[in-house]
Amino acid sequence: MQDRPPKDWLEEELQDTLDEDYEIELEDAVLSREIKQIYRDTHPEQMDRGLYFQELLRLQSELIKLQDWVAYHGEKVVVLFEGRDSAGKGGAIKRITQRLNPRVARVVALPAPSDREKTQWYFQRYVPHLPAGGEIVLFDRSWYNRAGVERVMGFADEDQVEQFFRDVPEFERMLVRSGIRLVKYWFSITDEEQQMRFLIRIHDPLKQWKLSPMDLQSRIRWEDYTKAKEEMFERTNIPEAPWYIVPGNDKKRARLNCMAHLLEQIPYQEVPHDEVVLPERVFKPDYERDVLPHDLYVPQRY
Repeated sequence: MQDRPPKDWLEEELQDTLDEDYEIELEDAVLSREIKQIYRDTHPEQMDRGLYFQELLRLQSELIKLQDWVAYHGEKVVVLFEGRDSAGKGGAIKRITQRLNPRVARVVALPAPSDREKTQWYFQRYVPHLPAGGEIVLFDRSWYNRAGVERVMGFADEDQVEQFFRDVPEFERMLVRSGIRLVKYWFSITDEEQQMRFLIRIHDPLKQWKLSPMDLQSRIRWEDYTKAKEEMFERTNIPEAPWYIVPGNDKKRARLNCMAHLLEQIPYQEVPHDEVVLPERVFKPDYERDVLPHDLYVPQRY
């Protein structure tokens, strides 16, 4: 087989990268024609897709530099993602981590606490997931569950909520004093936008798993969540760990804005890298490759 120019290989790699992005974006496309039209009507100023992908790849390349800086200097970074159900937290996290090394950047999304965990100090189950040196941890919901869903749904009484509000500022100050860089995001959407996204989830078989009974209750208790959110901001927006609100009605812009802002919060720089040289393969004249049984191979259906 004739050797191909490096340019051809690079173009194929770039196309694979774009294909991966398109695959992720297609999750928003498996909808009925009627719902698609309704969505377009309510989102008339959609961001140009080419510009979106251009900026996404640019920001992701910067995130790789941030990752390398964190690993090189042994930094510790925690990013909290909070917001109403369907506000776009998961989509933003997915794009942030899409090209990062999972050994450096990892996502924590804890389930409901077990009976044992309910008897522990409230923050205890989160502590084991905090980063060591050279790690970035992104919490897809966090200890702020107590100020939101647990409070609104009655899983925590008012005494527990009050104790949380007294404890959380000092807990976060302790994290910052320990050397952790803590960034907190709240993804904000309107009542109408959440309703639209819930309807999409109901009618999209690829997204129905995202819609839980708790999500449906959140629609009924919209105003209760609003009051809880407002008090949370008032009592936990501290100088050492302020809240940053991401307007989320436009998902593409919300992702890009969040990524760009996160990069601005950390004074990362390019770090030195050893030059990578691909070694020559060693060929042994007496080596013969074994023929493996056919049934070990995945069927070539495509």
